[in-house]
Amino acid sequence: MPPLPIQCPSCGVGLAVKRMACPHCGTEVEGVYELPSLARLARDDQAFVLEFVKASGSLKEMARLLKVSYPTVRNRLDEIIERLKEAEPKDGHSDG
Repeated sequence: MPPLPIQCPSCGVGLAVKRMACPHCGTEVEGVYELPSLARLARDDQAFVLEFVKASGSLKEMARLLKVSYPTVRNRLDEIIERLKEAEPKDGHSDG
């Protein structure tokens, strides 16, 4: 399955979900829904967050896995945190 696109290929604006379907029964839900904040991150940032969670949130373990210094991992995490803050819905509601 191809990766989920997060930006419009024509203008670069963030995409919204319009239709979802159940692969089991075929039920479809249609509307306009925001992507969750994590889904709006670039794929490499999503991969970092996934590995970070699997490493039980240990920056030391991430540094070992990525073969980089602890400060490098800390800086990368800080950058992702900033991007997540920017990706949060503007209406004040968090993703559920």
